[in-house]
Amino acid sequence: QVQLVESGGGLVQAGGSLRLSCTASGFTFADSAMGWFRQAPGKERENIACITWNGRFTNYADSGQGRFTISRDNAKNTLYLQMDSLKPNDTAIYYCAARGFRYCSVHQADYKYWGQGTQVTVSS
Repeated sequence: QVQLVESGGGLVQAGGSLRLSCTASGFTFADSAMGWFRQAPGKERENIACITWNGRFTNYADSGQGRFTISRDNAKNTLYLQMDSLKPNDTAIYYCAARGFRYCSVHQADYKYWGQGTQVTVSS
């Protein structure tokens, strides 16, 4: 049974930092590109970042470029998202997703498995 479990969300003041984690099981994590997405209230879910199977290549959406860092530890089957300089408009539910393929994509439809999400709220 495939599971992706996000953690690390919460309430933070603007300018603060959070580190999200996503622990994977039930599939070969080390063979899959992984992505972080988010969905703000009233908006569509959007890609934030993606990392290839071996961690050598990453891709960021404009909204996270320079402030967010995606990383992974294949020995721990865990994906991370370090978020710095948070802004109120970063408030959203954050999801991790597994592509089931080695290379990145920004498209939701290309991801095979999804977590339940973790809430991030940034106060002004």
